Amino acid sequence: MGLSRHSAVAEWEGNPVPEAPVSPESLKESGLTTGFVCDMILRTVYTRGVTIGRDLSQYLCLPFKVIRESVRFLKDEKLIQVDGGDLVGDVSYRFSLTDLGRDRARAAMEQCAYVGPAPVPLEDYVEQCYRQTVTGLQCYPESLKAPFGHLVLKEEMFNNIGPAIISGRSVFIYGPPGNGKTAMARAIGDFMNTAGGSIYIPYAFVADNNIITVFDPSLHVIDDTADELVDDADATVRKLLSTGAVDRRWVRIRRPVIVTGGELNLQMLDLRYNAESKFYQAPIHFKANGGVFLIDDFGRQLVSPKDLLNRWILPLEDRHDFLTVASGKKFQVPFEQLIIFSTNMDPKALVDDAFLRRIRHKVGINAPQRDVYERIFASNCKRLGMNYDVTAVDYLYERYYTKGRTPRASDCRDLLETVQSICRYRRQPVHLTRDLMVEASASFIAEFT
Repeated sequence: MGLSRHSAVAEWEGNPVPEAPVSPESLKESGLTTGFVCDMILRTVYTRGVTIGRDLSQYLCLPFKVIRESVRFLKDEKLIQVDGGDLVGDVSYRFSLTDLGRDRARAAMEQCAYVGPAPVPLEDYVEQCYRQTVTGLQCYPESLKAPFGHLVLKEEMFNNIGPAIISGRSVFIYGPPGNGKTAMARAIGDFMNTAGGSIYIPYAFVADNNIITVFDPSLHVIDDTADELVDDADATVRKLLSTGAVDRRWVRIRRPVIVTGGELNLQMLDLRYNAESKFYQAPIHFKANGGVFLIDDFGRQLVSPKDLLNRWILPLEDRHDFLTVASGKKFQVPFEQLIIFSTNMDPKALVDDAFLRRIRHKVGINAPQRDVYERIFASNCKRLGMNYDVTAVDYLYERYYTKGRTPRASDCRDLLETVQSICRYRRQPVHLTRDLMVEASASFIAEFT
């Protein structure tokens, strides 16, 4: 298989970069069959028209020496023809489809219309996934300061986060609304995305001739610090033709951070089949392997908490999941991600003890005490370029917080941004006074009778 050979481990941002999959030297090492590659070549030339050999290699992300055998087979079978080329060999030839080749290509498109980088075998994906798990990442208080720098946390709460990240298991963050649960969860994601190192994922993998796409440019951030990333097309071709280069069927990305909220349903956790193109897209949580999957506002999803937890109770315990294709066949795949549940509902009303036992870390975030509230308030004043006026805080406690309203960390941001809007509307310098806070809070904290 293509992953039997690897380059040396590199270092990035304090965490090791997993070994890069090395480009295959032969069709056998690619893990694909001649027939499979022939169909991909036919579909590629059918959709792109006359194609130069090196461009075909680049489209498929496979060295030309790997596809040469398939190209020759198609030529011998009179499915493709050579329309000319330079003297450097078949890598420079211009290939087009014959009439017979177009018929065969249309038949291949009806079976599967996938065109793009050749997939890797499922076994290679699984092997690479276990090389780059979230478990055991290097995480120290110093490395957490940057992603958590904008939050005001008590020391004991801050010190609970690191072990949760290192465990790579699951985290349950709960407490009343407006006190930073989502912000904390996203800060964990920021750490993973920036200081957690990078990983390799395939554009797609193949399982029992079913192509399943993995890389999603809307969710995955390409690590542009990678040495193997080049913009020069000629340099890309040279890498495809050289020995020991990184397998271009894989993408080096920053550890993914995928956030879902009330829109989550059970169908999103299954393979998505495109009936027209005849291939699959990996489910949303699968794309989070090697990173973070945040379920925000847990308990408010389209799917009930019970059904969602029943779907995940075994994956959380066993660290693997199953994907099911249209034929009913199941494939075991890794479930290697840090799952964060964030909710402002009572955990006991959402989940039972059996599930809570499988959640390794529980972090409760309560309403801030006054000293913490003042620090959050001052931090937001600084962010908005506004003076800090303690009399404005005094007013909030006198008028609201000592008379039944529970302080929320988010009140600081919301009230001060309201003050900012008032100042800008009046063409005044942005500043804070007790009177402006009286006006802003009357607007923001509506009292209905």
